Amino acid sequence: MMKSGSVRRPVHIGEVIQNAAALDFKNWRNGAIPSDDVLKQVARLFSLLKERRIDYLLVGGVALLQYVEGRNAGQVELITDLASLEKLPEIKIIAQDENFARGTFATLRIDILQTRNPLFDKVRRAYAVTQHFKEQDIPCATVEGLLLLKMHALPSLYRQGSFARVGLYENDIATLLHDYRPPLEPLLDELARHLSATDLLAVRKIVDEIRERIERFRQGRNDEK
Repeated sequence: MMKSGSVRRPVHIGEVIQNAAALDFKNWRNGAIPSDDVLKQVARLFSLLKERRIDYLLVGGVALLQYVEGRNAGQVELITDLASLEKLPEIKIIAQDENFARGTFATLRIDILQTRNPLFDKVRRAYAVTQHFKEQDIPCATVEGLLLLKMHALPSLYRQGSFARVGLYENDIATLLHDYRPPLEPLLDELARHLSATDLLAVRKIVDEIRERIERFRQGRNDEK
């Protein structure tokens, strides 16, 4: 899925993660300078996911790069279930809760959104498309799927006081809405099945503010013509 008339070279997941690591000052302080091993590890990871027929969906910053430019991503984010990952013991689970898990594949960080969460499972089943990456063709979230995940996360991020991540997610939402103009009401109706009334109201308010900002931007551009 891509904007009409736009042409981009395939996203190279290994390079994206390698570049993010190179920009992370913690790695420089610790002497962990990224190497070409990252490229090999990413290629191997997705090769194994395919070979072992693991049902998964790529989401997060890497998936977003299929639709927008300039997004940074230092880890691989997947929707899947841990039972499926038993077929890929090379991923070591190091932490988990009801909805999320974190693992490692060699030196790669893998963030897992578990399908036991009904929304995550719905995105995996209903908001998926095969996208061409440098490594191979990969099942990837659609624009609408990414919007659902990001809007769903916002109330929790606000409660956590995670200002940087709130800003990042709101910017991702704004960019997707500006570039692709997807119908929002069906997505908000879907979110109503997974959020409390209070959280849904908060998301609607945020989205309305983003849409107003987009409209001001478009009006400003029209005034210049």
